[in-house]
Amino acid sequence: MNQESQILIARLITHQTLKREDKLVKRAITDELFRADVDARLLACGMKFVDNVYADHVTLALLRDVESKVFGARDSWQNNNFGLARDGVALLVVLWAMIILPKRERQASHQYGDVDQSEMFGKEKPMPRAAETSVGVSYKALLSDFGDKLGKKTKMDMNLGSLNRLGFIERKGDLICEGPLLDLMMDTDLLKERIVNGALADIFKLNPTE
Repeated sequence: MNQESQILIARLITHQTLKREDKLVKRAITDELFRADVDARLLACGMKFVDNVYADHVTLALLRDVESKVFGARDSWQNNNFGLARDGVALLVVLWAMIILPKRERQASHQYGDVDQSEMFGKEKPMPRAAETSVGVSYKALLSDFGDKLGKKTKMDMNLGSLNRLGFIERKGDLICEGPLLDLMMDTDLLKERIVNGALADIFKLNPTE
């Protein structure tokens, strides 16, 4: 167990993310003793294992109480740990709201969908993977709707390139799609209400959640 915990952590540090289908990741999610060993090793280094059932990947992150000691030499860490400028953070939040929130609604409705009444004992459908429910955002539509607010084309293209390199998004032609970190590094439970009814309320009036 000790060696496998070590290998899992080393792979996550090296590759940044791993798929939930990975053998050791599956074990960390389902085996309490193995997960406890992984968590203890990470805790000793000021880190934590990050996953959620809505995402197809897992990753590592710093514990909140050590962030200031690691990033304290830079002012930007209070906004983000990725060196993004304010317009880059704004673009990230917009894309998160437009891609992740509708995706989670699709996943939840599939999981708790109607049961076939012909069956004596209904079976809950498994939650679909992010890859099966995540819908991309059109680059042209994003530029048209938010380009003026997000630094116009040149700046938005630069920020999209940064988000792509960091693993938040993936570009597929005109589509901007969910990357492995987009649903892991944003606290949906904390931000959803604030964003839908606050900072991005106007977006959801124009682009209602399906």
